[in-house]
Amino acid sequence: MYSNILSFSVSGIDAFKIEIETHLDNTIPNFLIVGLPDSAVKESRERVTAAMKNSGFMFPIKKITVNLAPADVRKEGSAFDLPIALGILTATGVIEQEKLDLTAAMGELSLDGSIRPVHGALSVALEAKSQGIKRILLPSVNADEAALVNELDVIPIDSLRQAVEYLIGETDIPIRKVDINKIFQDADKDHLLDISDVKGQENVKRALEVSAAGGHNILMIGPPGSGKTMLAKRISGILPYLTVDESLETTKIHSVAGLLPPGKALVTVRPFRAPHHTISDAALVGGGMIKIRPGEISLSHHGVLFMDELPEFARNVLEVLRQPIEEKRITIARTRVTVEYPANFMLVCSMNPCPCGHFGDTTRECTCNSNQIQRYLAKISGPLLDRIDIHVEVPAVKYQELSAQTKGESSEVVRERVIKARLVQDQRFKDRTGIFKNADMESKDIRTYCKLDVSSQAILKMAVDKLGFSARTYDRILKVSRTIADLAACKEIKPEHISEAVQYRSLDREYWK
Repeated sequence: MYSNILSFSVSGIDAFKIEIETHLDNTIPNFLIVGLPDSAVKESRERVTAAMKNSGFMFPIKKITVNLAPADVRKEGSAFDLPIALGILTATGVIEQEKLDLTAAMGELSLDGSIRPVHGALSVALEAKSQGIKRILLPSVNADEAALVNELDVIPIDSLRQAVEYLIGETDIPIRKVDINKIFQDADKDHLLDISDVKGQENVKRALEVSAAGGHNILMIGPPGSGKTMLAKRISGILPYLTVDESLETTKIHSVAGLLPPGKALVTVRPFRAPHHTISDAALVGGGMIKIRPGEISLSHHGVLFMDELPEFARNVLEVLRQPIEEKRITIARTRVTVEYPANFMLVCSMNPCPCGHFGDTTRECTCNSNQIQRYLAKISGPLLDRIDIHVEVPAVKYQELSAQTKGESSEVVRERVIKARLVQDQRFKDRTGIFKNADMESKDIRTYCKLDVSSQAILKMAVDKLGFSARTYDRILKVSRTIADLAACKEIKPEHISEAVQYRSLDREYWK
């Protein structure tokens, strides 16, 4: 007595097919699961046994061998409960094997036979479609997520009994359908904070606009209470809305991490992650002892990673950011497995200029000595600082600005300009794979799209010679100047664009130099 059913396992944000074979033998009763199962998979024996009995099915008193193929790949998680139970019922003749052709299933079983949700449903659905599978049985909670994939019949299941009745034709379950466009239209974007709430700081708002338009990393430095955190929290409101492709990729990450709220199938707004400064390096980049999970940088993919009070983060935590910022992905290697997660995020940082926060403040006296200031600033290495495109000072707000009744530009107005600049970049990089905005440009793209006239070259040469910029800083100045030109609807980079971009590197001279 033999049966075969398909399921999936998730590694990173991608799924791979698992073939679940079940063999029943009239020898000493036993229940074995082979094929490198982890503890959660091995415990399926108890869940499946109880769920089958409590669902009204007879559990076979035979030797049951379940093989998870390929047998040389480690299997993790509880999502194999449902297909194992269906495999046993097929082997005993309750379900015909033909009913499982081109069909996959996954779900965790409760002891009473009900089905609990699983992680990574979108990744599974995408892989199922690529493998030519026509139908997949999933927990109802995950059905909307999987239904985002076209040309795949998603069957929402609430219990083992319901799954069996569906497969043997005793009940009919409508195929779950989802309208992605309607989800985007109904998305709640009212929670985004408005940048007009910030009094004054017009130069910082301009820097944030440039940062959002090109996807550039930005560091804000200023005394306590000057509005750094308030500004950072409002950058999401001026970023372009997620595209469908960006949304699907972001949803895959959050689904694998188990962070999708119940009833929500799609991430429709750009992520904004703000980890506390006590975070570990593994929590930031991802990892885990048993199952490798995405970290904060991957959860910020296509969104914002905000690191408040940057020098308070541990030095080793800050240094792990260097490679992901450049590569736009993070590779996590362990003894048994290597996983790659995307990490194309926009880094937004804030910090005080010294431990007391008042170095350079014209209204309050700094109580720190030069050694304390130096040690404080030295927590941020030069290589990391090089990778932050824009540095901008956030001075204390004057009373006249705080008490003013007039409001500045709203986030909606600023976003319109940002979207126009991004449309220019979309057209520019339409033939380049993996490049969507100016911050993603590589060296050859910079040479192609950031050509300077004689006057602009002279300004940039003077800045590099005087301030001692590195080669990486030179490239980032060109990227930022390209974005400034895009905001001004200029095809060519002009001297004023270079000058503004250089101005955003002034902290190299004033503090770290």
